[in-house]
Amino acid sequence: MYINELKTRLGADKVSQSEAELFRHSKDESSHPAIKPDVVCFPENTADIVTIMSVGDQFGISVTPYGAGSGLEGQIIPIKKGISIDFERMNKVIEFSPEDLTITVQPGITRLQLNDLTNRQGLQFPIDPGADATIGGMVATNASGTTAVKYGSMRDQVLNLEVVLATGKVIRTGTKAKKSSSGYHLSGLFAGSEGTLGIITEITLRLHGIPEHVIAARCTFDDISTCAEAATLILQSGIPVLRMELVDDKSIAAINAYGDYDIPVAHSLFFEFAGTKSGTEEEAITAEELMRELGCNHWETADTSKERTLLWKARHELGYAYSHAEGVIVTGGDVCVPISKLPEMVTFARDLVEESGLKSGIFGHVGDGNFHTIIAFDPNKPEERKRAEYTNEALAMRAIEVGGSCTGEHGVGLGKRKFQQTEHGEALEVMKQMKQMLDPKNLLNPGKIFL
Repeated sequence: MYINELKTRLGADKVSQSEAELFRHSKDESSHPAIKPDVVCFPENTADIVTIMSVGDQFGISVTPYGAGSGLEGQIIPIKKGISIDFERMNKVIEFSPEDLTITVQPGITRLQLNDLTNRQGLQFPIDPGADATIGGMVATNASGTTAVKYGSMRDQVLNLEVVLATGKVIRTGTKAKKSSSGYHLSGLFAGSEGTLGIITEITLRLHGIPEHVIAARCTFDDISTCAEAATLILQSGIPVLRMELVDDKSIAAINAYGDYDIPVAHSLFFEFAGTKSGTEEEAITAEELMRELGCNHWETADTSKERTLLWKARHELGYAYSHAEGVIVTGGDVCVPISKLPEMVTFARDLVEESGLKSGIFGHVGDGNFHTIIAFDPNKPEERKRAEYTNEALAMRAIEVGGSCTGEHGVGLGKRKFQQTEHGEALEVMKQMKQMLDPKNLLNPGKIFL
């Protein structure tokens, strides 16, 4: 009955029950089991979202937002079925103000689409999670990525959100001003809420100037602990790196095999320095001196766009290097710890993945204490899945023990619910109370973050 109501009020062209669409909206890139929604809606504006939420509220039907499907923790899997909202038609720019360094967009625009526009004005949106994710999905999960050491996460880039609540009411969470001391920080609340508190329909973002000059570099170390120590030394020395990535030797070998590269197989740090030409050159020289003092075996730089693209292309293909084999799926940890705990944590992670006996590796945006494990396993072999899950759980629990978080950027979704009580304690009850207040019927992406 409610599907007919959606077709009547939205228009049949915005509502689909085709088997292909139901399947596409049943899963993301995580290892969590797929669940098909009952129907997929393709809204084009905020009014359409209000209609969908009004129908959901009227009939008691759950609603799950869907961006690009590139998530890694099952956030878009509609575990209560119901309505899946696909934002691919809500991909327009609402207002672009280069002089204010701001842009307001609909949630379905992707990161690369956004930068294709802003780059023409000498501006950029710098958050880079690797995948060409939608901006709405990136806000919903508080995504970050390789540039987090300099620019932080999505929450740091959001100035204002337009949000449709579970009842269909529309609110705005901020202004276009660069800062405010007025009221509660609602933008920060909805950023990272994974669609459990409201549906984001417009996003106003900070933009940044494109640096004059960029230098990429890579160096290697004999052991992973020294590699992590080198990362902390760079930060303590005050060198303003744009990117700093750790990739272990097993992952380098996997990248080489997948992409036919010839990168030295060793524990590696990837850097990017950005700013004025003289400034970046000086930073790169200082970084090299520090790395050689720690005993790095290899140092090379790339300052042309083509060379940098090739260097980072290899890094971004890491996930595919593990997942491309037939009959294999991947899972992994996504912890963030205090910088001082980084060397011991990557060593602990290394021991865990070795013990698993599975094809695995360690990598991450270590400039902000965030790193990942990646583990490939055969889903038809329960013992392999069990070993992979144990590795992830042990890493998350240790991260929390040392004062860190079970997830630095992938979000909670389905996979990290089990750690929320341990990490947040009594604060988790406050979160549940917020959810109850804003979504009393539990219609918005139910089952995510906590049960």
